[in-house]
Amino acid sequence: MNHMVMLPILIPLLGSMMILLSKGLSFKIQRTLSMILIVLLVLVSIFALCLVLDRGDFIYQMGDWKAPFGITFVLDKLSITLVLLTSLLATGALWYALKSDSDSRGENFHVLFHLQIFGINGAFLTGDLFNLFVFFEILLLASYALLLHGHGKKRARFGIHYMVINLVGSSIFLFAIGTLYGILGTLNMADLALKISHLSADNTAVVATAGLLLLIVFGLKAAMFPLYFWLPGAYSSATAPVAALFAIMTKIGIYSIIRVHGTLFGELAGDLSYYYLPWVLGLGLITIILATIGVMSSKTLKEQVAYLVLVSVSILLIAIGINTPASISGAIYYLMHSTLITGGFFLLADVIASLRGEYKDRFERTAPYKMMILSGSLFFAYAIAAASMPPFSGFLGKMMILLSAQSSEWMFVIFAAVLVTGLGVIVSLTRTGTLLFYHTKNEEEHIDSTIDKDVFYPILYLFALSVLLVLFANSITTFIEQVSAMIFDTQGYISKVLSKDLL
Repeated sequence: MNHMVMLPILIPLLGSMMILLSKGLSFKIQRTLSMILIVLLVLVSIFALCLVLDRGDFIYQMGDWKAPFGITFVLDKLSITLVLLTSLLATGALWYALKSDSDSRGENFHVLFHLQIFGINGAFLTGDLFNLFVFFEILLLASYALLLHGHGKKRARFGIHYMVINLVGSSIFLFAIGTLYGILGTLNMADLALKISHLSADNTAVVATAGLLLLIVFGLKAAMFPLYFWLPGAYSSATAPVAALFAIMTKIGIYSIIRVHGTLFGELAGDLSYYYLPWVLGLGLITIILATIGVMSSKTLKEQVAYLVLVSVSILLIAIGINTPASISGAIYYLMHSTLITGGFFLLADVIASLRGEYKDRFERTAPYKMMILSGSLFFAYAIAAASMPPFSGFLGKMMILLSAQSSEWMFVIFAAVLVTGLGVIVSLTRTGTLLFYHTKNEEEHIDSTIDKDVFYPILYLFALSVLLVLFANSITTFIEQVSAMIFDTQGYISKVLSKDLL
């Protein structure tokens, strides 16, 4: 069963190769194979989660080389939660791609789609900083091509911006891990944490600088201020299924901060213990203000949803900055909610753009169009969820984070920022809904654009997953409290990976 750790990585990797080799066959066969692989990944992820709950964490050493000398993968409650979330989101995105026929707009969509998942799952499961860099590069290479899928000048322009800024981030990543390896002689995260706990005063400043460089890289992936400017254009210009899958991309940066900085610079790090938190909290507060301004000033629905991704990222950064088990629990719960809702919202925005004809998703009045009641009802539900209003899961996650903020000296600032920006999001989404579905030009001839009703099923599917977070909130929060406790147990992580205690 120990080999189970590798299946969430091997399935999309081998699957992409199989799809590539099947290009000589019909496109329908590629589509069928792609969907079978995604469903298989979901089933394997659920089975792996059950194994972790039953038997505890799995540490996989490739080639049976013992850590820290070999390649280490860690399947624990945190990593498998995000792997399962990725597979569920990818199912909805791929389902929509097949029903809307958007996967046929360019070549190799299915190959790149599974390579992207391979990189994402690898980043969640690796226990080594260098391999985290490798998986970052794999998912970024796939995302460059997916962003350009469907062609168009706008996609090409923002694709170049996205590629250049991430190449800079990759260079900084190499500098950071090179510095850590030069000082500490290892890149295994557990071994790094062990050696940082014994770090001499002469090397403290250098290691702290490397840690801040890593924070810049992860902040870039998470779209943290001031490194967020690439996201609205890139996400809003991508095709809908690609943008939906990209909803998990920013969460990789959030995960990396929790896993890497929380392990290396946790309670055992001496003078460097949690030294990065003021940066995370402060920049998170700035990000939520600017993201909300972006939501309020957006000109199209896809752009507005992209800024909603930024709002969700900033709330997660604030939760990390509070740094209590309760805040991290709230962050994990809110992360699951926001990923599903923003992913589904991108799909819904594409449907609305198709129904409105030449007006697309621009915030302009139009004549009535077909399926307005159905699309408007879904928009209403998604808007409430995206604004973190009751009774949906976003409200519970945000309340968990705000309650945990009572122990922070920044309590009043956090409450003011989260509540005021939340009101701004509510007002903006209300205005958007009114413009798109209520203030129509009834005197004009109705728009005759039609779409297949089947495209609504993946949108309903992602929303239903968010509803399940509410229906099973008690069991889920109990589970994520265990995840949060595990994150703060640095000694336990070191012992599991290295099979030895802190000396």
